[in-house]
Amino acid sequence: MQLHDNSPYFSGKPLLLVEHSDVTKRRGGTHSLTPFFTPLGSPIRRAIQMTKFDPQDAWLPITESRNGNAFYAAFHTLCSGIGIQALVLPVSFTILGWTWGVICLTIAFVWQMYTLCLLVKLHESPETGVRYSRYLHICQATFGNKLGKLMAIFPIMYLSGGTCVALIIVGGSTLNLFFQIICGHGCNAKPLTTVEWYLVFTCAAVLLSQLPNLNSIAGVSLIGAATAIGYCTIMWLVAVTEGRLEGVSYDPVGPVENVALIFGVLNALGIIAFAFRGHNLILEIQATMPSSEKRTTYVPMWRGVKVAYLIIALCLFPLAIGGYWAYGQKIPENGGMLTAIYAYHGRDTSQFVLALTSLLVIINSVSSFQIYGMPMFDDMESKYTKRKNKPCPWWLRALFRTMFGYGCFFVAVAIPFLGSFAGLTGGVAVPVTFAYPCFLWLKIKKPKKYSMMWVLNWVLGASGMVLSVVLIAAGVYVVIDAGIEVSFFKP
Repeated sequence: MQLHDNSPYFSGKPLLLVEHSDVTKRRGGTHSLTPFFTPLGSPIRRAIQMTKFDPQDAWLPITESRNGNAFYAAFHTLCSGIGIQALVLPVSFTILGWTWGVICLTIAFVWQMYTLCLLVKLHESPETGVRYSRYLHICQATFGNKLGKLMAIFPIMYLSGGTCVALIIVGGSTLNLFFQIICGHGCNAKPLTTVEWYLVFTCAAVLLSQLPNLNSIAGVSLIGAATAIGYCTIMWLVAVTEGRLEGVSYDPVGPVENVALIFGVLNALGIIAFAFRGHNLILEIQATMPSSEKRTTYVPMWRGVKVAYLIIALCLFPLAIGGYWAYGQKIPENGGMLTAIYAYHGRDTSQFVLALTSLLVIINSVSSFQIYGMPMFDDMESKYTKRKNKPCPWWLRALFRTMFGYGCFFVAVAIPFLGSFAGLTGGVAVPVTFAYPCFLWLKIKKPKKYSMMWVLNWVLGASGMVLSVVLIAAGVYVVIDAGIEVSFFKP
């Protein structure tokens, strides 16, 4: 496999797990580990031991610290894999109905677990002796620099940057709700405007983003994961314990026209696909683990992923099924469960529960901003380190992250209706989650033609690409047909 020396993330040399004194000194005594290994005693290994380590990975926030473990992996995976996107899952059931809703959700869960397993296995390549520490990295190495960038850079950056914008919108709006609940009806305090609440949230997110690297935010990811589990559980428990709304119907909402019905179903599938995001961060999370010849990162990483996604399943399925059971067709399309809780139970539910739910959403949004923003921070710093051949000074790193945070704030204020594009966003994310890992496996592992793995990955990869195209088309159609109110700079 030909690696490109001009990639911002890696050199063209396979590297060993060794400690380099020059890198150690630069990092203030912290050992930085090189990407991978070759068999013991091999001529390649002896040659590589004399090869000077390219220090750029030790300068970038994703790979500068490699002391992660299965617990860190579980925290990061949970924080990136569950969040606000899960709250609109019951909306997809209003189109698909009970049977197909559960079937499609189950198929999507199993499918993305399979592609997760592929990515975790592909992180370390015995064929090349290289660790693929970033999703874009493995796409460039596998499909070539230009094609890899063309395939991956837009959906990956869209998922990272777009998610951060959405988190500002949700977090800022929920801050406003939290203030109203705490203040009460008789409060005389003058509330902030929506834009000001967005700014408050952004300031908190930018301040927290100054933590240096991915391993350093493990505690933040743990808090983010715990709060996501908390508000998902509270929401479906409140929905189920309060009982079904009067006049609830479970008949699928289907337009009379066949074309509109088809696009509606596809948009619902896009919402389900969007719920399973986070694959664009799996290789980055695994890159924070140390690797040796006797113990690769696959075992602890896969253990952390399995635990994380077991918990995610225990949150997503009750949320989707319980929410649809309680609200049926009355589930709000914009906001899903978050809007429903306040709209239908704002008066008959404890104000403490409502305030706690809002607080958990806010904390989770601030925490998720960090892990989704990390690939963007890494990309910005890689451009500097490649050009200057030295690590970013602390003030420049802080400037990059501040610029990114307030850039997302500007987009959130400019396009406050971004949350209405859940189905469309799901279509953009489909290849990263459901298709690319299959093609990467075929290209790197080269399974025997017409074998079970060969057929399975071709079928799933091709299906994922076709699904992405039709979901994007359906998302655009639904946005136009539904007549979403476009209000630029009017959050």
